[in-house]
Amino acid sequence: MNSPLNITHVFAPGHETVLRIEDRATGLIGFIAVHSTALGPAAGGLRMRPYDSQDAAIEDVLRLSRGMTYKNAAAGLPLGGGKAVIMGDPAKLKTPELLRAFARAINTLEGRYWTAEDMGMTPEDMAILAEETRYVAGLADGKFASGDPSPITARGIFQSIQTTAHHRFGTADLAGRVVAVQGLGHVGAHLCKMLHHAGAKLIVTDIDTARIAEAVDAFEAVAADPLGILSVEADILAPCAIGAVLNPATIADLKVAAVCGGANNQLASDKDGEALHKRGILYAPDYVANAGGIINVATEILEIEDRASFVDQKLAALDDTLNRIFQRATQRNCSPNDVATEIVDEVVTSKAA
Repeated sequence: MNSPLNITHVFAPGHETVLRIEDRATGLIGFIAVHSTALGPAAGGLRMRPYDSQDAAIEDVLRLSRGMTYKNAAAGLPLGGGKAVIMGDPAKLKTPELLRAFARAINTLEGRYWTAEDMGMTPEDMAILAEETRYVAGLADGKFASGDPSPITARGIFQSIQTTAHHRFGTADLAGRVVAVQGLGHVGAHLCKMLHHAGAKLIVTDIDTARIAEAVDAFEAVAADPLGILSVEADILAPCAIGAVLNPATIADLKVAAVCGGANNQLASDKDGEALHKRGILYAPDYVANAGGIINVATEILEIEDRASFVDQKLAALDDTLNRIFQRATQRNCSPNDVATEIVDEVVTSKAA
């Protein structure tokens, strides 16, 4: 028999719904944030990590869910923005019972939020969630199963790095370009493989030293300290780990010409986008560059028959959007982040009206 969930509402201005979920039997404490359903049901992954506090978890889920609204809109998807987080070390606390309890909490939103794989989660975890809720994507099996989104996410980031290079250096050719990659998880590892094949020279880091060693061996990369990667000399920085890595302290130390990566919410605040612009560093808005994963997941939520064609079409459109952002930012001599926000706000507002 399932233990009763303790679900309470958290007040969060600017969000439609934020839920705190607790299940004492499994040790579950988590949050689901629905930022907007103006474009459709909110969609965004579930991550699990050892947050320092519940306030830190709430701050993360609010930022991430807002980012998903922008990401889905930028990708031209009929989906809103949402996100979910579970507090705790996935290697220690994650159990099938905990995941099933969280899935039951997702059901209480009655389809207003769809979840998928994110940090600390796997396709196998999504299958466990699917035992209790239909509102889960990124599954390995099923008629519309889209599987691990990481390869498509990396493909979109690689495409965005090429576009960023074209606008910053005058050519999309990455041969000989030095790219510093922060984070070597599923997405970061796939991205390194693509960059290596394109002839880029890699500087890599991760909190897991084994991943660094693997990347150094597989891609002839140079290892960097996790804290030092943000001050290495490179052409392009590709943040592919946690968010808020671009802030007043780190931006002052950057020795790159451009930033384009897979991490969500790379800017600590919108002011940091302007700070990058003032330093002459071209920034590819993260929710545009890393939208490949949600495009892949969307084929499952929307029950798209020809997944490959849909993904190709949406990735091409996403590249057009990034080009448009860069062009408008150049014309106005402003941060691409400001332009991206403006474009997406127009889309969301028009649909909500």
